[in-house]
Amino acid sequence: MADLQGSQSIYEGARRRGTRRDEFVRRLKEQRYRLAGAALLFAALAGAGAMSPPIAFFAFLGLSALLMGEEAQEVKTAASPAELGQRHALPPNGRLGALVVEHLPDPVVLLDKSSRILYANRAAHDLMGHVPAGRPVASALRAPALLSAIQKVQEEGGTLSIDYEMPVPVERHFRAMISELGPETGGELSKELNGLPEASLLIMLHDLTDMRRVEQMRVDFVANASHELKTPLASLSGFIETIQGHAKDDPEAQARFLGIMSEQAARMQRLIEDLLSLSRIEMREHVPPSGEVDLAALTGDVTDGLGPLAASHGVEINVDVKEGVEPVRGEWDELHQVVQNLTENALKYGRSGKRIDITIAPALNQAGRKMTELAIRDYGPGIPREHIPRLTERFYRVDVAKSRERGGTGLGLAIVKHIVNRHSGTLTIDSHVGEGSTFTVRLPVRAQTRA
Repeated sequence: MADLQGSQSIYEGARRRGTRRDEFVRRLKEQRYRLAGAALLFAALAGAGAMSPPIAFFAFLGLSALLMGEEAQEVKTAASPAELGQRHALPPNGRLGALVVEHLPDPVVLLDKSSRILYANRAAHDLMGHVPAGRPVASALRAPALLSAIQKVQEEGGTLSIDYEMPVPVERHFRAMISELGPETGGELSKELNGLPEASLLIMLHDLTDMRRVEQMRVDFVANASHELKTPLASLSGFIETIQGHAKDDPEAQARFLGIMSEQAARMQRLIEDLLSLSRIEMREHVPPSGEVDLAALTGDVTDGLGPLAASHGVEINVDVKEGVEPVRGEWDELHQVVQNLTENALKYGRSGKRIDITIAPALNQAGRKMTELAIRDYGPGIPREHIPRLTERFYRVDVAKSRERGGTGLGLAIVKHIVNRHSGTLTIDSHVGEGSTFTVRLPVRAQTRA
């Protein structure tokens, strides 16, 4: 009521001072900001448990309709109908609530007492397909858990919240809130929504799919990280017990076991370093880099460092820098890690081809923006096509035993993906079994200065 009295006081003050109509309308429209405050207040009350979500929702709609309807009535006294229609068209009383419901991002469905659909907003139609009014809800929302909850609320009343899953056509997870509407609330809401018959039940759905996927990724990550650390730790513990026991007086066995323990400790160190690196990159992924990097010089630095390892496996690394290559916007250390990881992978898994080709060339993206392209190709056994979409997932390996044998942590390509994302670039993978693999990174060139 304070907001409504405020509207009246503004109007009276404007008339007394002879304020121009346009100024009056401008000040009156500022009242809308109070709606935003009201929305936040009702959301806070619902979140704190002081008010149930459906009551908070309808309270906000009611306040919106009253306040905007009052404004519309007052504006009519300050401006002619022509002026109002041309310059300050406002929703008539009661229509604002309908517009809000219709454009909510979450599906909203109203049912009558026999569980037939009276109304579904746009989001609900997107979920269920176009469902005409009067159809049973069971024909549109085919989820047994949801239908059982609807029946329970129809029979017992009250409010019920459940989580349920829709396995087809793709797996999705939802939280449904089903609330009984009393005759007064149901009747008022039906009137606002184009004069529908009296509503008995309100269903509001919230899509939890993304949240569940993130949670599952977190669980998988913790499980994988724990497993990757547990294996070398168990190996170390076993060899320590052996050295302290049966091999206590056997120098040759001790030397062999110590060598294995050193390898396992190095494996744990690589894993921890990659985990820390991935964590740092993810924390800064939203911050664009501001430096400038010469990819040709950086690639030369990487190949110089990996030269002895390549020579030990009889692998030749060739670098071809095309004409017109420009520096890219980026951070040296992170891009060094990208080239290092991709080249090391080529050495680990494509060494049988005895050759690695690295090409750096100018390119354009689909929008015509200048890019620099880095392609690293090996001539090894290649990767089966079904594995390619998952290669950048954490801890995903095509061959787990071979990866561990060659010192892989399963995080290298995940690190590459996040660094490339931070640099507004792209990573593509092309591979054919028996022919080798090509990993291509495209990065935007530095900002061009105008003459």
